[in-house]
Amino acid sequence: MIVAVGVVAAVVLVAVRGNGSPSDKKSPSASSGSTKGSPSPSLSIPSGLPSITPSLPSQVPSDLDSLFPSPAGGQVPYYSLQSGDCFDTDDKRPGQATKRSCGKPHDAEVVKVAELEGSYTTDAALKKAASALCKKPLERKAAKQPSGTVRGTLVQYPDSTGYKIGIDNVACSLSGDVGAGDHKLTKPLT
Repeated sequence: MIVAVGVVAAVVLVAVRGNGSPSDKKSPSASSGSTKGSPSPSLSIPSGLPSITPSLPSQVPSDLDSLFPSPAGGQVPYYSLQSGDCFDTDDKRPGQATKRSCGKPHDAEVVKVAELEGSYTTDAALKKAASALCKKPLERKAAKQPSGTVRGTLVQYPDSTGYKIGIDNVACSLSGDVGAGDHKLTKPLT
């Protein structure tokens, strides 16, 4: 776009300045009385300049995630999980979740996604605030589950660096055995 503006500006400058003052110019039909002179070009400023505005797609996606490729194996950052999503965790990739079908064995299911509000400068303060956001929704959902189904809770929240750049989602989940444990959830929570 900058190149196009520069080209249009250069064309306009050449058209305005020409090779001399306007009184020095002669039209191609004018004669200086000499047969040796070459005709000088007639320059004029175009009445309409070409549009330099780039054309935009007619539809810009409202979901910006669609502009980025999906991670391999269904891995997503925890903050992109939604209520009802089932997933596995990996101790080697904290903050990541591998989405799974809720009808197949999985580590956890998101009960609620909450948003942190306020100013927190330490990881400990963020942990405390995230736990408080998740406590009641997780207790209510756990009470509705058949005995032995749920073994724990999983609260995923940003660290202080992530929070400073705007990551404020907290994923509140119920789980079977997270990681290497044998007890997995095998169907959606009730």
